[in-house]
Amino acid sequence: MKKLFAINAIVGICTLGMSTMAYAQEAATPAVEGGIHQALKTKFIEGGADFMSLVAIALIFGLAFCLERIIYLNLAETNSTKLLKDIEDALDKGDVEGAKAIARNTRGPIASIAYQGLMRLDQGVDVVEKSIVAYGGVQAGLLEKNMSWITLFIAMAPSLGFLGTVVGMVMSFDRIQQVGDISPTVVAGGMKVALITTIGGLVVALILQLFYNYLLSKLEAILNKMEDASISLVDMAIKYDIKYKK
Repeated sequence: MKKLFAINAIVGICTLGMSTMAYAQEAATPAVEGGIHQALKTKFIEGGADFMSLVAIALIFGLAFCLERIIYLNLAETNSTKLLKDIEDALDKGDVEGAKAIARNTRGPIASIAYQGLMRLDQGVDVVEKSIVAYGGVQAGLLEKNMSWITLFIAMAPSLGFLGTVVGMVMSFDRIQQVGDISPTVVAGGMKVALITTIGGLVVALILQLFYNYLLSKLEAILNKMEDASISLVDMAIKYDIKYKK
């Protein structure tokens, strides 16, 4: 199911990218009325293909990073309760290699942290604890990877929209200067560019912000599980040390 979701999402992003390119190419073509698709295309062209293309590109790249993080975080999730129970059962029997095999054959950061701790089980509890803490920081960094790019595109989209607003206002003033008149007809074109680009940038930022908050919730849930698992792994190491080394 996860692979199917990823494929569908990638196809969707590619389709969006191709649509954006098509809109830019049709900037000089009058739009035909009919349907939401045509209405969006009309507003895209009226907002100025140059600036609206930049806003759409920000959306595409932002969604691409969101998709990559969604897939990664979904793959990082695992049944930590069952994993820790299996490892604990193996350690209770003194089967360290079996516990390592369980951690090695399980997907996710918690299993990786457990494996690093089990690799140093014969070096004492202090070494195991330091290893778990150090490798936990590495896994946390991998989980947070590319999140900063999403925040960049969240900030970039409205900025591009506001830039289009400024350009539209300048176009309006240039038109007023050329014609020598301030009638609504003269300034309408520039004002339309100004308003549509702003709306486009804000909509893109809102879409990406929703995905970003969803990713943050998943990230925090995984990090909390990692912290709980780290404490449990240290406790297991202490029990094993008391039972088999003393």
